[in-house]
Amino acid sequence: MANGWARDGAIQDQIDDTITDAVLSARARLPIGEGSEYCDMCGEDIPQARREALPGTRTCIECQSKRDQQMRTTGINRRGSKDSQLR
Repeated sequence: MANGWARDGAIQDQIDDTITDAVLSARARLPIGEGSEYCDMCGEDIPQARREALPGTRTCIECQSKRDQQMRTTGINRRGSKDSQLR
């Protein structure tokens, strides 16, 4: 089913691209490299269970939660409608 001038399958391509971007973004935020026994932000001990679950982690759960709340995501407008561009 085409939408306006779009070719068949264009909508599914937009969905696939959005999912691919989200996966790549999540992978980029995963910790890499050598982890730490102490949090880089507050200096508290990082629990052993967290270090085993997330190799390479350098922050405690509390500091990571604060960082996650501050992080803003920006999306790519893949829709051509005027309403989506006004946001």
